[in-house]
Amino acid sequence: MGKLVIVESPSKAKTIKKYLGGDYEVIASQGHIVDLPANKLAVDVDNDFKPEYKTMPDKAKLIKDIKEQAKDKEIIYLATDPDREGEAIAWHLKNLLKIKDNNKCRIEFNEITKNAVKKAVESPRVVNQSLVDAQQARRILDRIVGYKLSPLLWKKVKKGTSAGRVQSVALKIIIDKEREIQAFVPEDYFVMYAKLAKGTDVVTAKFYGDKNGKIELKDEKTVNSIIKKIDNKTYEVTDVKKSERRKNPPAPFTTSSLQQEASRKLGFGVKKTMMVAQRLYEHGFITYMRTDSTRLSEDAKNMAKKYITDTFGKNYYLDREFKTSDTAQDAHEAIRPTHLDEEVELSGDDLKLYTLILNRFLASQMSVAVYDTTRIKVEVEDYVFYINGSTIKFDGFMKLYIEGKDEKRKRKDAEDDEEDAEENVLPEINVGDILKQKELKADKKTTEPPARYTEASLVKAMEENGVGRPSTYAPTISTIEDRLYIEKEGKYLVPTDLGMVVNKLLEENFKDIVDVKFTADMEHKLDEVAENKIDYVQMLKDFYGPFITNLNEVQDKIEKVKVPEQESDVVCEKCGRTMVIKHGKFGKFLACPGFPECSNIKPYNESIDAPCPDCGGKVIIKYTKTRRPFYVCENNTNTDDSKCHYISWSKPKAKK
Repeated sequence: MGKLVIVESPSKAKTIKKYLGGDYEVIASQGHIVDLPANKLAVDVDNDFKPEYKTMPDKAKLIKDIKEQAKDKEIIYLATDPDREGEAIAWHLKNLLKIKDNNKCRIEFNEITKNAVKKAVESPRVVNQSLVDAQQARRILDRIVGYKLSPLLWKKVKKGTSAGRVQSVALKIIIDKEREIQAFVPEDYFVMYAKLAKGTDVVTAKFYGDKNGKIELKDEKTVNSIIKKIDNKTYEVTDVKKSERRKNPPAPFTTSSLQQEASRKLGFGVKKTMMVAQRLYEHGFITYMRTDSTRLSEDAKNMAKKYITDTFGKNYYLDREFKTSDTAQDAHEAIRPTHLDEEVELSGDDLKLYTLILNRFLASQMSVAVYDTTRIKVEVEDYVFYINGSTIKFDGFMKLYIEGKDEKRKRKDAEDDEEDAEENVLPEINVGDILKQKELKADKKTTEPPARYTEASLVKAMEENGVGRPSTYAPTISTIEDRLYIEKEGKYLVPTDLGMVVNKLLEENFKDIVDVKFTADMEHKLDEVAENKIDYVQMLKDFYGPFITNLNEVQDKIEKVKVPEQESDVVCEKCGRTMVIKHGKFGKFLACPGFPECSNIKPYNESIDAPCPDCGGKVIIKYTKTRRPFYVCENNTNTDDSKCHYISWSKPKAKK
């Protein structure tokens, strides 16, 4: 009779078959076997939102094979992914194979290891209908929003546009940042330093203020007045504070933090990170990669303890629990390696991401790093300077891992004394010492606008606001990029004119759809459905009633919107009009605005405001298939007889 295990991916099937042996057949469903058809709403809104599932067109042969494999099997286990999506796939397979509701056919494992798979087989359960309902509710919500609003956008804006319950909020987050940047007014400020000597040792002191408190150096007049009063006067040390600072390691990875750190340290986009992580999971190297929990199992912690104490010594180990976010589902462990007792045979991107996950996991169970810090107060006339220094007393987790940092734009007094101090070793300086001025200067600086979002920082913002879930971050960003609502300038996400127009229409007419708090509340309700706390049909009714009423009220009032066209400096050689810049699937291109009378199009060569460092020609921005920019001189024809051969990953500067 035999036993059958159905998983999602073929590569996972091979790994599990190896662990279970000859009594088991293991096959893959290759994801969902049924779905809502794309050509209609496929949700009966008048009949408790009943979804009209159809067999996916490309799965007909596979379904026939699954039925054939299952018909003579004594036991069937549904081992799809351990999340709501996986639970729904298991439910559809259960219905396909006519497995009874009370049959304990569902098994799940957070890692694909021999022990985990065998333990799962020993403790099957029934399909969790609450998890299935939560997945269905999300799918139906997204279908209603997408299929009701998108036709309106086609009619009022442009064909091919769409709206989505999560994607529209993600777009608004990006646009709100762009508005903040556009509204930003730069301000000049000054930072004053004094180079002070004690014997042959020279240290840097930073201006703070006077005895009454901090002084902001906003203008050159104030700066010159202070310099005139203190230049070459007596600098006396009036206070020395020594203390110990302790720095804790970061938590093991969640989906979001993995995507952010892989972006900072490896330059991976979120889509690439998830693709590589999926591969590592399916081949048994890491635990499940879609999680918002920082929890570690006792087995994992014991594994880390042995490795750390054997490799670094007992003083480098510290058992530690991390508090998971209040909004996290906490269904799975954090992302970690499945074993540490053997070498992994990996290379390329797989090895890079695995090493990042390994080091972060181990660091989370290592000792704190300890610094000896010194803060020295120096007074000159009535003014105060501070000297900050620090030395590492014990490196702890930093022996193995240092977390990456997002770009921070300079604001007034934004320089972090604590961070500066990490690299500042001071000589012995005591109260009463007189320091000699070697140099006194003030640097003029200008405040900078906040940085645009990168993929990684957008994921962070979505997570912090409760928008979306680990499984939706990457596809959401891909969707708004594919819809041409945003484009990448280097690593930054910039809204296009089309994105601005669509967002404005939604903001003015469907406030809830682009409201961060409303969307976060919907995510919370989906969690409550999964926990069997609320009924998903009632939840859908509560959403649909106000939504469809609003849609019916405004759709005829909305005027057709024209998307602004950006003019170029290129003249159409066929009709003489000035060509406009358009956005296509493969990036920007030039098109004649006289279409359909004139259908001339040509490539758009975007240039920068810096000359070629080699010949002074115009520098053109080009992109790889992954949209990574590089810079080429217009005189580089990629031939041996090119006038110039300049090409670079780095953007040349306007001045050398």
